[in-house]
Order: sequence, then structure tokens, then C-alpha cells
Amino acid sequence: MSYTPRPYQLDAIEALRTGWAAGQNRLAVVLPTGAGKTVVFSHLAHQMLDSLGGRRALVIAHREELIEQAAAKLLAVDPMLRVGIVKAQRDDHADADVIVASVQTLAVEKRRQAIRDIGLIIVDECHHAAARTYMDVLQHFGAWDGVPVAGFTATMTRTDGGLAEVWEDVVFRLDILDMISDGYLCDVRGKRVIVDTLDLNRVKTRGGDLVDGQLGKALEDSGALDAIAKAYLEHAADRAGVVFTPTVATAQAAAAALEAVGITAAPVWGDMGREERKATLARYSAGDVQVLTNCMVLTEGFDAPHTSCAVIARPTKSAGLYVQMAGRALRPAPGKVDALLLDVMGASTRHKLASMVDLTAREIGQAEEGKSLRQVAEEHAAAEQRRTLAARVEVEEANLFGESAIRWLRTESGTWFIRVTGDMFLFLVRDPGTRLYRMRRWTAADGVHPPKDDTARPLAEALAWLEQQARILAPGALVARQARWRSGKPTAKQLGLCRRIGIQVPRGSTAGEVADLIDQDRVGRVLGQLILPAA
Repeated sequence: MSYTPRPYQLDAIEALRTGWAAGQNRLAVVLPTGAGKTVVFSHLAHQMLDSLGGRRALVIAHREELIEQAAAKLLAVDPMLRVGIVKAQRDDHADADVIVASVQTLAVEKRRQAIRDIGLIIVDECHHAAARTYMDVLQHFGAWDGVPVAGFTATMTRTDGGLAEVWEDVVFRLDILDMISDGYLCDVRGKRVIVDTLDLNRVKTRGGDLVDGQLGKALEDSGALDAIAKAYLEHAADRAGVVFTPTVATAQAAAAALEAVGITAAPVWGDMGREERKATLARYSAGDVQVLTNCMVLTEGFDAPHTSCAVIARPTKSAGLYVQMAGRALRPAPGKVDALLLDVMGASTRHKLASMVDLTAREIGQAEEGKSLRQVAEEHAAAEQRRTLAARVEVEEANLFGESAIRWLRTESGTWFIRVTGDMFLFLVRDPGTRLYRMRRWTAADGVHPPKDDTARPLAEALAWLEQQARILAPGALVARQARWRSGKPTAKQLGLCRRIGIQVPRGSTAGEVADLIDQDRVGRVLGQLILPAA
């Protein structure tokens, strides 16, 4: 299998290396489940080894499956790498270029003392890194003494705190809607499975989420497991799926309920024998088992792209946990059209439970039954745009600028500007208390300057004067609204920059429209930090 990095994966690596070069040390990358974070850090390790002066890279993981996956991907990226594994009885690190180790093994002082010459640390599922075990291991290997550290996770919303002490910055974040729009993940639909007899109000909260044991008992006592089996038969009978439950007993009972309605199902759990669990997962991959039920062991490191249904029979208040569960169904596979989430809930609850809209960091309103995440997001964006247009009252200004041959843009705060070069733009400021405008120029070298003749003018005059200056200072192709390049497709560099700085690019945008979004963001940031000279 080829692991050629995707454009956003290269952007993530570049963001890390740029951050380290700027003096930051412990940096995190947040990528949705299915974005290939293991591929990213494998390429990162491969790229960095030559610059480490003979020192090695250390990959820290916390589960056996993650350790084996990481080692396999590293070798797939570079078969010449010497990859060693350190866990339990294995201790293969003496001649390794990259060491993949379990955090539990490194927690033993004698085991970590034996590993030397580490020049790069990579932490998989880094939302666990605030735990004391991780902190001790990271400190030992120099995370606070100049050794560059990269953390990777699908979620940075762990509720037990302390992550800010570990990670100085999240340098790259990719939203799940970007992955869906670009075809790297499947679109997803949600369906609520309402169990009238399930009373979640009686389930206590601890550590910010519902207590597992009480939740499991509530599910079993309410008959929810039979309702889940019935809903699966009705809505997902032709789908391979995973059911997430709060306890081992609930996982086993859910599998029995599914079997009772004719759906082949098997449970897996943390303390299950290694070989038995491996055999069960193999049967699921082969299609001999249609549904896996589990007690929180498939939220990380489980890779079965044919999974197209996730049953959230572990209602949660944690958006991060919901993302981990739902994400297992979103990887694309041949013949797979979309993913289905079945959310189990009571008739009413005082708890605010996570749902499909929590898969994205964007504000997209409420999910509607039957509509996909992408549809909900696009309809919300269209409604927001209509509200914005309806709120515009400066019709005269909009018309004047819209009729110009020059590419005028406006910041979010309402300032009209013309970008002249990457380091210069011209803009208009309203004269206080009047409908007159003054002209200003900003350069990266000198900041904001007024013209010699700093006269407040009516809008039409100010517009004409600033356009004349723009034509003198800039190439026509850059400032012209009808320049030919603007109608082409956005470049990979443009799209990568938008992802890095959090700009949402609407589907079908042209190169010019993306350039406008970037310029509005840049100029808005610059002006937002300035105290403009008094008129």
C-alpha cells in the first residue's frame, strides 16, 4: 500500500517544523479520525531523522494496536528505517532509528533509563498527555529541555484538564467538514433512537460525563438494548456497524439482543483475551460478523473502513468522546455512500448530550433528522449569508464599489481596501461624525501613513483617488476585478493556507474568490491590531 502524503498532511508537517523553528517546543496537530495521523507522523519522523545529528525519534502510544499500527506505517513510508518496539517483554531499541513504545512500559524508570539519544518525541492520541504517567515520560526525554515534541489527536477536548501545561499550541487543525468536502471522509447522517423508558436524569455525572456503571444499568433496565436491535434492523440492516456501550455487561447484552433479531454480532472489551479479541476483529473484517459491540475499546486505533454505522449506546456529554466514537464509521470504502449514526437517548433529559453537529468545530446550528452533516452545514452557511446581506444598509457604498473595475474588498469590521502587494494595501477610513472619507496606506515596513494631502472627501472622490494610486503602485492583473487568473481553480497552496488559518472555502470557489477570502482575513487581522492615526 502506498502512503504518499496528502496535501493537508504535508501542511501539518510544515506547520510543526515552522513552529519548532520559531522557538516553540511542544506542538499539537488535531486531525479528524480517518485523516491519517499515523501517516503524518511517520513522514515527519522520516523527514526529521537526518537533522537530528544521529539521535533517534521516539513514538509514544498507549495501546497495543496503536503501537503495531505505528511501526507498520513507519516501515511502509521508509522500508530502510530501523524500527524498534518497546512494550512488555519486547525491548528492541538498541539499533533503532525510530522507537515505538508503550507509555505503560516507559512509566517504569528502569525501562526508560535504558533508552538514550532521543532527538524527537511523537505522542499518539495526545489528548491523554496531561496524565501523570505521560508527564513523567515526557519530562525524562527532554520535552521541557528543547527536544521537539509533536502530539497528534482527533480531539483536544479532554475534560480532566492540564493539557495547556503540556501543549504550547495547536499549530494545525483540520475540520471534519473539510475532509468530507475533499472526499477523504464519507458524509454522515444522524438518527435518534428514542427509548421512552430510558431516564438519563437519574444517571449521575462525574468528571463532566455520565457515570458508566449507572448508565449501563439504566440502558439494561429500560429495555434500550432491544430498542437498539430493532432500530438497527430497521435503519441499518445492510450496514456493517459498531455499537459503543458504557460497560462490558452492556456490550455483551447488546450483542445478544442483535443476535436475537437475526444480526450476527460479537462483543469485544478491554480485558478480553488478546487472541480472542484479535480473532473477533478478524471475523468482523472478513464480514462473518456484521456488528461489533464494545465497551470503549474501539474509540482509538480501530481501522475498519467498511464500517458504515456507529451506534452511540453510550450517551455522552463529551464532544471529544462523541467524535472518537462516531469517527469510526466515516472512513471511505468501495461501495460506501455515507455513514449512519444512531444516537440512543431517553424521551427527555436535563443533560446536554453530544450529537452529530459536535463532529465539526464550526457553528452549524441544530442537526435535522434525515439531513447529512454537509447539508446541515451548507444550509446554515447559506442562511447566515442571507442574514448578512439583509443587514446591509450602506447600499450607496456597495453599489459604488461593485461597479468599479478595481478589486475592492471589505474586512469583517466594514473597512474597504485594495490589496496592492503582499506587503501593502490601501484603505479608506470614515471621518468621524461625517459621511466623508480619508485615504490611508499600510506597508509591512512602515505601518499606516496618510497622504501628503490628507483631505476628507466624499465617497466617490475618495474612491477615484485611491483607485488611481492602486493602478500606479500595483500590476493590473493583481488589482483588476476581471483579471483572467481569478476565474481559475484555487491552487493547492491557497487551499492549504486556508486550512492552516481556519478559513472555510465554499464549494466551487474560484482562485480569485479564495484569494479574496485570504486577503480579507489578513487585512482584517492587521487593522484589528492597529490604533489608527487620528484624522
